[in-house]
Amino acid sequence: MKKLLFLPLLFLISVVASAQSPDFTGTWKLNAEKSKLNDQFTLGPKEIIIDQKGNDLNIEKHSTMMDQDFTTKDKFTLDGKECINAGFQDSKKKSVCTWSDDKKSLKVVSVQSIGDGGDMTHTEVLKIDGGNLFIESTATSSYGELVETFVYDKQ
Repeated sequence: MKKLLFLPLLFLISVVASAQSPDFTGTWKLNAEKSKLNDQFTLGPKEIIIDQKGNDLNIEKHSTMMDQDFTTKDKFTLDGKECINAGFQDSKKKSVCTWSDDKKSLKVVSVQSIGDGGDMTHTEVLKIDGGNLFIESTATSSYGELVETFVYDKQ
């Protein structure tokens, strides 16, 4: 009788465990050698600090652009609702986070105004593989499309 009760419980635990989403929490440093970066210009932050708790995801990115260091801080929710954060030059960036069906990757789609009066759509897909954080990044605007893959080592 105990075996009959144990088997369904074991199955339920394995199903629940397989559906859990990854925890991206940590300090991550860009591994440029493993990454696929654009030759002349990259959107890849050199360091990312992520704090993931329950439905909240906070991402702090440390980047360099045109020899200037800057930091961006974004706060997201993981429930598919729109989040608004600061964008370029006092604009607002509207983002939505959604989990993949298998809960192994998180897609963050952000839209913000840019200097030419148009919008830029930036899609990032985050996943953990082999202890590394992978971010597949696609930025699309009137200037064209920039596709990169960033690989980060946990510090």
